Amino acid sequence: MGLRKVYLATALSAFVLTAACASGDAVAGASEAKTGKIALTVKSGNGAHAFKVEVAKTPAEQERGLMFRTNIPKDEGMIFTPYPAEGGPPRDANFWMKNTPSSLDIIFIRADGTIARIAENAVPFSETPIPSGEPVAAVLEINGGRAGELGIAEGDKVSWGK
Repeated sequence: MGLRKVYLATALSAFVLTAACASGDAVAGASEAKTGKIALTVKSGNGAHAFKVEVAKTPAEQERGLMFRTNIPKDEGMIFTPYPAEGGPPRDANFWMKNTPSSLDIIFIRADGTIARIAENAVPFSETPIPSGEPVAAVLEINGGRAGELGIAEGDKVSWGK
């Protein structure tokens, strides 16, 4: 198992996800089920920014993440969430970019849904750990530079459907 994903599986598998989660209507839910993606919103000082993201819940999904992806649409990404059934408090998380050819913004999210840290433009293929800097409950990966383009900043609120 890769170091990035070992960090991730260890850091996220025991979290309790208490971040505010958005709930969609039945039509949106059916559409999301077909695409395998869920709606995620970041509320920043300059408005709400909508994304469609894949959810990495299982150890296998967390291990692979966005590795090997070369074409990530600008308003898509991946949210790494814990197993709610396992319980436990938020924890420090570390990510890396091994086998990831696309630059990413890695957004570390506290249990209350606020952004703790943004690691902007993470270097493709780097094996240098990227730490959360504090205990977090989830991590969002989007295209590198996208957070800056949209004015997304630490303290902004993130919500998503289950």
